[in-house]
Amino acid sequence: MKRNWMSLVLLSFALAPSMIAQTELGQSVSPSEARIQKEVRHELLMLPYFGVFDYIAFQVKGDTVILLGEVTRPTLKSDAENVVKHIEGVQRVINNIEVLPPSPMDDQLRLTLYRAIYGYPPLEKYALGVQKAIRIIVKNGRVTLEGVVDSETDKNLVNVRANSVPGVFSVTNNLRVVQG
Repeated sequence: MKRNWMSLVLLSFALAPSMIAQTELGQSVSPSEARIQKEVRHELLMLPYFGVFDYIAFQVKGDTVILLGEVTRPTLKSDAENVVKHIEGVQRVINNIEVLPPSPMDDQLRLTLYRAIYGYPPLEKYALGVQKAIRIIVKNGRVTLEGVVDSETDKNLVNVRANSVPGVFSVTNNLRVVQG
């Protein structure tokens, strides 16, 4: 059985953490798929309401793009699908993005988590730029952290800060450490 793995595909250093392209392990990407990946990444990053509380990943398989992740607004899900299906070479879009349920408790947790992580002086460097390096996904009090950090120490520090927020039931730390 083939194993999926996530590889970070850099658009630029500042925008890299926000988008993940998934490819099959050991499988080379054709030039047309590489072009489609680049354009999908660009179009998704340009979505006006794509923020720190949303996470979108995608797979390109030939002329099909599969969208994955979690978003806070239903319009972001449909906007993502609409911009991708207009890319040259894309024949089909499978939209598996989940819209997170509206919840005042989750909204309060998002703000508190944002302040706990990005307001902590050793982690303030991740708040620079338009697209934040660390994505905070909250669903029914359960937190998932997505994105990239510079070191294992920062990854652990983000995890400790998230776990210290009152009202958080659990934290899944999917942060990846990027070298260099």
